[in-house]
Amino acid sequence: MDFASYITGFIDGEGCFSVSFNLREKLKTKIEVRPSFAIGQNRRSLKILKKIRQFFNCGSIRFSKSDQCFKYEVRNIDELRKFIIPHFRKFPLMTTKKADFEIFSKICENVAQVKHRNPEHLKEIIRMAFKMNGSGRRKYKKAKLLSVLDKLKI
Repeated sequence: MDFASYITGFIDGEGCFSVSFNLREKLKTKIEVRPSFAIGQNRRSLKILKKIRQFFNCGSIRFSKSDQCFKYEVRNIDELRKFIIPHFRKFPLMTTKKADFEIFSKICENVAQVKHRNPEHLKEIIRMAFKMNGSGRRKYKKAKLLSVLDKLKI
């Protein structure tokens, strides 16, 4: 079996590329950017999460009390760029998740280039992120995040 292709198919159905934002007073822009790749499964499927984590050789598995599932997550920008993104370039997604992945990849590149610390670039990152995961829950609305940046005195 071609496990790399299997993983892409599995992620097409079960995975998530997301970018979350948190308000942080200590930051110059007041907004923290957190790209994340995750897969959630119930206890019965924990074994496959462990195999996927072993395949990528990065990230971690944790139990989420909110939905009673195990989650394999990669949040480290270097690991995302070194292991996760190249995998999906080589073994492309085939569902609408591919569009989220393309935006996610651009955002990760911007973060790696430290563009998220510039208010104007961060506005573009926020706009891109809000084009992803239309059905996802967000802590802050896009307008709120953009208004934080508009109020900065830099």
